[in-house]
Amino acid sequence: MQDAGDAQLTEPPGAGTQARVPAATGPHVLLVQPQAENAGAQAIARMLATALAGRGYRTGQIFFYRKTGAFDAEPGVAFCAAERPRTPLAFLRFFLDLVRRIRRARPDAVLCFQHYGNIIGAAAARLAGVPVVIANQNSARDTTPPRARLVDRWLGALGLYGRIVVNSHDSAGDLADYPAGYRARVVHIDHGFVGRDSALTLAEARARLGLALPAGGRLLGCVARLHPLKNLEAAVRLLPQDPAWHLALAGQGAERDALAGLAQRLGCAARLHLVGELPPDRVGDFLRALDVFVFPSRAETFGLAAVEAAQAGVPVVANALPVLREVLATDEGPCALFVDTEDGAAFAEAVHRLEREPDLATRLVRSGSGLGRRFPVDTMAEAYDTLLRARIAASRPA
Repeated sequence: MQDAGDAQLTEPPGAGTQARVPAATGPHVLLVQPQAENAGAQAIARMLATALAGRGYRTGQIFFYRKTGAFDAEPGVAFCAAERPRTPLAFLRFFLDLVRRIRRARPDAVLCFQHYGNIIGAAAARLAGVPVVIANQNSARDTTPPRARLVDRWLGALGLYGRIVVNSHDSAGDLADYPAGYRARVVHIDHGFVGRDSALTLAEARARLGLALPAGGRLLGCVARLHPLKNLEAAVRLLPQDPAWHLALAGQGAERDALAGLAQRLGCAARLHLVGELPPDRVGDFLRALDVFVFPSRAETFGLAAVEAAQAGVPVVANALPVLREVLATDEGPCALFVDTEDGAAFAEAVHRLEREPDLATRLVRSGSGLGRRFPVDTMAEAYDTLLRARIAASRPA
């Protein structure tokens, strides 16, 4: 594995399925975030690193610690710790290593992601002498501990972050009560995403997952970390509502045993399929296997998994969060059926409605097909490119 602190990268992260690119000579940017796993923030960083490399940047990624093997095979990736530091001494060792890696890399800019990635990564970058530090607010407010929010708001107001990127109007609204010095640094850049297409038939996709549904069976599914804030318990509680429904969950996390236990108590264990964390190139096949994508998450800043599902042609039932209503829409109208997923009866009725009203499902799918045009990766990359080059130029002596 290449050390991002030493790397002069010739291949961007995520290039395992792409052609190699020539050695870049443009600005050097490190992307820093807490844990290595296949989740939304990590997917965005991976896509951004690839897109910036295509624009001539040298890119590398540093993770605080390795949570899964999702990035093990990718070049230009480094982990400061094998697991999350849990003692003051372990944290000190990790932090000093992070500063050392950034200082040794001598990047022109550091992009930080998620709340702890912003706070800790920005502090390390400043100590390492990096002139340009940009924070990305892609942790929903409800997922951020109050103390971390307090530290973040004052570090941003005092200028530890040169700029602070938000990716939705809803996320920007969460900052309305922050100090003026913080809000003055906020920049809105929509996420981009790569479509999750599949060449498989429905039967082939299910066979690849090892799923053999009975005749008339319907497969609901979600791609998400198995975390309480993803509210996947609400999805499991759908199963008793219809004996034809099966539920496939693609992801890993501490809630795995609890979700399996809930399905057992509900008498539905045989219809819950925990398929584990999937690499990015298999997500499209997973989505192809589904009849309905369910997304009961309690908090999001964008909802990448639901966006990918809608664009892939899967009818979506999503929690009625303002940010999801904002993002899951095109000129054709909504891309999802929105419902209070805490209301189990209403949640089940929304899924049944898609089965009863195929024209509604068709309208949602047609609208979802336009999400790729609304959120292209190139537009995201261009916005970051413009921001980075302006900040880097401003940081250099005249």
